[in-house]
Amino acid sequence: MAGGWARDGAVQDQIDASVEDAVRRARARLGRGEPLRECEACGEAIPEARREALPGVRLCIACQEAEDAGNEPGASLNRRGSKDSQLR
Repeated sequence: MAGGWARDGAVQDQIDASVEDAVRRARARLGRGEPLRECEACGEAIPEARREALPGVRLCIACQEAEDAGNEPGASLNRRGSKDSQLR
């Protein structure tokens, strides 16, 4: 059920687009290729267990935690909202 000038199914389209964006961002963060033996940020050794668990790992745990803290997802923002929903 859509309201205003939005067509039926517009809300579900926005939800689907938000989910697709989140999946695309998560896939972009996955490692590819051979894992590094040393962190590309600080040069510390990356433990063998981490390299086996995460294919393509490039950062040590401390650097990864620091990077993750700086990458707050904007999932709560709907940048694809219809013009009608922006006017409210």
